[in-house]
Amino acid sequence: MSSHKLFKIAGLIAIITIISKVAGFFRDVVIAQFYGASVISDAYFYAYQIPAFALILLGGLGGPFHTATIAFFSKAVKDKSIAPPADANKTMSTFLTTTGILFLILSALVFFFSDQIINIIAAHGSLQLKSLASFQLKLMSPVMFIGGLIGIFYGIANVYDEFLFTSLSPVVASICVIVALFMFDKDQFGAILATATLVGAIGQILIQIPVFFRSGFVYKPSFDFFSPSMKKIREILFPAIIGTTIGQINIYIDMFFASQLEEGAWSAIAYANRIFQFPVGILITSMLVPLFPMFSNFVADKDWEALKTYFRQGVLSLWFFAFPILMFIFLLAHDAIRLLFQRGQFDADDTFMVTEALFYLSVSIMPYAARDTLTRVFYAFDDSKTPFYVAMVSILFKALLNYLLIGPLGLAAITLSTTVITFTNGLLLAILLIKKIKMDYYKLIPNTFKLVLATVGCALISIPLNIWLAALLGEETFLVLALRIGLVTFIGFIIYFFLAMLLKIDIAYYVLDKLKNKIIKK
Repeated sequence: MSSHKLFKIAGLIAIITIISKVAGFFRDVVIAQFYGASVISDAYFYAYQIPAFALILLGGLGGPFHTATIAFFSKAVKDKSIAPPADANKTMSTFLTTTGILFLILSALVFFFSDQIINIIAAHGSLQLKSLASFQLKLMSPVMFIGGLIGIFYGIANVYDEFLFTSLSPVVASICVIVALFMFDKDQFGAILATATLVGAIGQILIQIPVFFRSGFVYKPSFDFFSPSMKKIREILFPAIIGTTIGQINIYIDMFFASQLEEGAWSAIAYANRIFQFPVGILITSMLVPLFPMFSNFVADKDWEALKTYFRQGVLSLWFFAFPILMFIFLLAHDAIRLLFQRGQFDADDTFMVTEALFYLSVSIMPYAARDTLTRVFYAFDDSKTPFYVAMVSILFKALLNYLLIGPLGLAAITLSTTVITFTNGLLLAILLIKKIKMDYYKLIPNTFKLVLATVGCALISIPLNIWLAALLGEETFLVLALRIGLVTFIGFIIYFFLAMLLKIDIAYYVLDKLKNKIIKK
């Protein structure tokens, strides 16, 4: 795949992911409007972490099932213009059968032991919180079954360069929640939220099925669990699942400590994470989805120079957008949260809590991008054990940081410790990867320094611009606030791009050329 095609696919995925993220963001705005940062929203976000683990982390884009599917079938299917080989089709059927059985059992366990699960992760919560969360978890338990299967469908679609529906399907889930909240009266138990989440998950998997069969695969129940092909998949999958589970345990640790804070604290953290994931998710998904199959092919061909070149290109492309995003979060987060969320049951105190959580979390954007790119390189080497061991180290460190910081910092301790852990994990992965291949990290330094300079220059202009516009526009109604935020962001990004071009940062020229081509075509 050429560099031009990489960015073309990345651009397509970015556009689709933006649509998906906008829908998800609007869903959170609607939830905040109806429930604010309250015990009901706390209960929903506590309960949703369990099915979300299967649907988003295990089965989502970049999750273990998606990753294992790409890693194995991108090599097993050499000619994508014809039907898959019989042995590949059988392996796929066995993979689906195995996953379906295991995740059906998981769904049943979550349903019958929802009380015990909530009592662990919300140990310090009120009886009302635990009761509501357990009730909602029972309703959402079938999502566990869907989660594992959808990751396989995602992976096969990407192997065949089908990116449209895999990136767009989460919109279905968001729309279901939005429509349900506006169509039905708000209830005091969160049943609407939980039921709509389940219906949305069903919609997500239904939209994947036509793409799966169009690829040429035909599902026939198969129980050849111990074949050599399944062994290869397990070697990638199991450590990746454990590694992802370790990461999820960090979230459960956060939930445990957050349950001793004031009502709405976990909702505030959840909202902050949703805001953070809006730009970060677009960046990571749009770049790493097309890059990962390339990494796998480079390793298979032992083309080490191409691997290192595209690794640096991927990291620098992610950082090119990450640096200004971080700057704008620091500058405009409170105003943006007030604009988007502060209405209905969501008040000024809720705005402050979400802003505080977001400030500390946002610093992790750079190590987050690097860590996820490094992880894909390990997976390309069929090594999911190293990311797992690194994630294992983070559990005790995360718990220790929360314990030490939650007293003096309160809510901020949860997101600050997440940032520290993300940086530590990324650093460890970078060091350990050297054992496999000398990555020439020093070649990242010149362009990274240029990105910092461009960001600082943008900040020096954007900060006084924001102050001047606030004074000029006067009383901040909804429209005035939206206008100020929009102007500062728009002008700030133009300044950033201009400075990036002055500093001769390659991706700035690439983006400018793409914009010129679009304008000329029109």
